[in-house]
Amino acid sequence: MKLASRLPEVGTTIFTIMSKMALEHGAINLSQGFPDFPVDHVLVDLIHTRMREGFNQYAPMPGALALRQIIATVVDQTYNRKTDPETEITVTAGGTEALFSVIASLVHPGDEVIVFDPAYDSYNPAIRLNGGVPVHINLRYPDFSIDWDLVKSKITPRTRMIMVNTPHNPSGAVLSADNLKTLERIAIEHNLIVLSDEVYERIIFDNIRHESVLHYPALAERSVAVFSFGKTFHATGWKVGYAVAPAKLTTEIRKAHQFVTFSVNTPVQLALAEYMTVPDHYKNLGSFYQKKRDYFLAGIKGSSFEPMACHGSYFQALSYAAISGLPDMQMAEELTKKHKVASVPVSAFYHDKTDNRLLRFCFAKQEKTLDQAIDILRKF
Repeated sequence: MKLASRLPEVGTTIFTIMSKMALEHGAINLSQGFPDFPVDHVLVDLIHTRMREGFNQYAPMPGALALRQIIATVVDQTYNRKTDPETEITVTAGGTEALFSVIASLVHPGDEVIVFDPAYDSYNPAIRLNGGVPVHINLRYPDFSIDWDLVKSKITPRTRMIMVNTPHNPSGAVLSADNLKTLERIAIEHNLIVLSDEVYERIIFDNIRHESVLHYPALAERSVAVFSFGKTFHATGWKVGYAVAPAKLTTEIRKAHQFVTFSVNTPVQLALAEYMTVPDHYKNLGSFYQKKRDYFLAGIKGSSFEPMACHGSYFQALSYAAISGLPDMQMAEELTKKHKVASVPVSAFYHDKTDNRLLRFCFAKQEKTLDQAIDILRKF
């Protein structure tokens, strides 16, 4: 059978490749973005309770109402934005499904979507699979900021959507209030939809406010904000997230969502609804991870690795330019196989494979794990 692939150049993700390499070579895995410490037993017990109570069948397609209601409360308290849980919040199978369903429902064949590189690897394929045309714009190095004049020059009559990610994976950069105001002006002037990937909303450092599209009323009226419980509650394997959007956009998003997953794990949704009534479970996340970032950076101080500024997410990008001239993929392989620490080469996040000799390390780990990696990295 002859088969013409719709994604001919797409293979196994870099995260899977590096995690597999780490396992094969007995390396400390700081490549894939998942915590190695346990989920709060209170949340696990709540799920078990809901299962034992019989909540094991399909949840409503938009999400369990109790969960959507508490999400609306938290959004109001966090961003001072009233949202209707019935018409403006959709629970999804993780942030990735939310992104895909948004693109599938709102991007038409031939529509252009602006993407900032380095970018999470699902953006481009999701756009192309749904007939859209990704327009990649590289963030300015080394601060990973947006060149808004360049953005304006790339907008055409076919531009339908612009995607932003803050806090940013893989760099740890965050957008400022001025960035959001500029984005708002551009989106209104050119009648664009904004898809804002905010899965690391709670993991932000240095007393910086997370600048969500939801903070800005005119911008929020044409935006979809995507969030992830997996990132917030250290449970990436549960794949539960949500999208917040105006009713007119949510109506369309749900049309795609119902045919991608239909509904999300019922007992987990109901457990999250109860767990989120205690704000301490998510309000202290920034300080929790800032301590880990600072611990990791203090540990490698004095090495020849140069840290890039990281104000959010649980990733730290390190330049190895003073250590080696190897391309970043080769450097990541050597570090994994020879020195037993796995990372991710940042060029994998660029459509044009830009190589600034950066490696991304995940610091969402126990101190004993970080100590093992630090002992190796500080020798460079």
